Amino acid sequence: MNQPILRAGARGAIGAMAMSGLRQFSTALGLVEKVPPEAVLERTTPRLFRRVPPDRRPAVVELMHWSYGAAGGAIFGALPESVRRRRWAGPAYGLLFWAVFQAAIAPMLGLPHKDRARLTERLWLLGDHLLYGIVVAASPWPHRDH
Repeated sequence: MNQPILRAGARGAIGAMAMSGLRQFSTALGLVEKVPPEAVLERTTPRLFRRVPPDRRPAVVELMHWSYGAAGGAIFGALPESVRRRRWAGPAYGLLFWAVFQAAIAPMLGLPHKDRARLTERLWLLGDHLLYGIVVAASPWPHRDH
């Protein structure tokens, strides 16, 4: 596998971890009701998710989110270098991830609360996706990611 894909995949996992920190803050303040990875697990694998002891569920949610973030980062790494090197590429990529979830994935999974989410909640979730995109695109070795 090519190095830009591996590095971007690692940054994707780190970006998802950064999102988790921001989400911990926004949910603690009551600005976000339920984080999307938790809603997805509850909707797609309810019996399996209920088998997980309640005190372990946050860890399962995080592991799923980090895995999804790594996969999204790897996709970013597979984009042409001419796209990845643009200053706007990371924020645009994060915005695209948010838009795809809102417009396609949430409705496909029947996540009803997404249709009724408050503007504040949508803005916080948009913000954490922008953070994700910034982290995914930020290479500590930009000269090696070409």
